[in-house]
Amino acid sequence: MSVTENITRLKASLPANVKLVAISKFHPAEALLKAYNTGQRVFGESRAQELTAKQKVLPSDIEWHFIGPLQSNKVKDIAPFIHTIHSIDSLKLLQEVNKQAAKHDRIIRVLLEIHVAQEEAKHGFSPDECRRLLHGLPPDALPNIRICGLMGMATNTDDTTQIQDEFHQIHELFAELKNSVFKENEHFCELSMGMSHDYPVAIREGSTMVRIGTSIFGEREY
Repeated sequence: MSVTENITRLKASLPANVKLVAISKFHPAEALLKAYNTGQRVFGESRAQELTAKQKVLPSDIEWHFIGPLQSNKVKDIAPFIHTIHSIDSLKLLQEVNKQAAKHDRIIRVLLEIHVAQEEAKHGFSPDECRRLLHGLPPDALPNIRICGLMGMATNTDDTTQIQDEFHQIHELFAELKNSVFKENEHFCELSMGMSHDYPVAIREGSTMVRIGTSIFGEREY
C-alpha cells in the first residue's frame, strides 16, 4: 500500500479525539511530502539534526513533534520551531527547554516521559519521580514551558495483557495528576501512547496521541 492509502486507512480507524503523529525519522523528505499531500500535518522526529534539515525544506505549517531522547545541547537547534517535545525525562532538560524557548519568546509544549516498561533501554521518570518533580516545582518556575501531559511506551512484547497493564499504569498516573497538580489546568490533556504494533491497546487505555511510523512509511530507510 502507498503512504497515501496507509494514512487514509489509519485516520479512518482512529477515534475523533486521537491525534495521529506520523513518525517520519529515517524517511526522506519526499515520503513526508506524500503524507502532507494527503492532509497529514503532524510529524514526529527523534534526532535534532534530521529534524532541522527536514524543517528547512518542508512546508511551514507542519506541526513538528520531537519524540526521541533529547540532549540538552540540542534543544537550541529545535527551539525556534518545535511544537511539542514528548520525551522530557529530567528537570535539567525542562530547564533547558524553558531557557531556549524564552530566547525565542515562545512557549513550548512538553510531555513528561514515564518509564513503566520492563526494558532498561527506555527512558523516563518512574511514576514516583514524576510526582516528586511536579509537587516540587513552583507554579511560575518555567514560564516558557507548558506541561501538556504524559508520554510512555509499553514493553516490546506480544503479551497484550502486559502492554495493556503498562498503558493502564500511565493512564492512572495521568488521571491522578489531572485531579491534583493540574486540577485547574486545561492544557494538561494529552496522553501520548501507542505505536504501530500496539496503538489499538493504547487507545483503549486513554491515549490521545498515537506515534505511528512503520504502518505509514514502511520499514525505516537507514
